[in-house]
Amino acid sequence: MSVIISFAIAIILAIVLHGTTRRFVRNRLRYVDLVQQSSASWVAGGAAFLLGAVLVPFLPLVGLGTALTVGLAVGSGVAAGARDIRRGTSPVVYGP
Repeated sequence: MSVIISFAIAIILAIVLHGTTRRFVRNRLRYVDLVQQSSASWVAGGAAFLLGAVLVPFLPLVGLGTALTVGLAVGSGVAAGARDIRRGTSPVVYGP
C-alpha cells in the first residue's frame, strides 16, 4: 500500500511542478538570457534533485525515485517555458 501512495505522490508532484515551473519561466523569467541556454534546464533539474535528495531522509513515503522525478519535472518545465518564450506563445502578463 505504501508503494502505491509513494507512486501517487511522485506523479502528483511531477505534474504540479512541471506546470508551475513552466509558468514561472514563461511569465517571470521572460527577459532573463540565462534561461534560454540549454544548460539552464539541467541546472534547475539538478538543483531540484539535490534538494529532494537532502529531504528524503526526513519525509516518510518519499524516496530517491521521487526526488529524481521532481528533478526531471522541474528540468522539463524550464525547457518547455524557454521554448514557449522562443516561439512567442507566452501570454502577456499585466501587473506586478
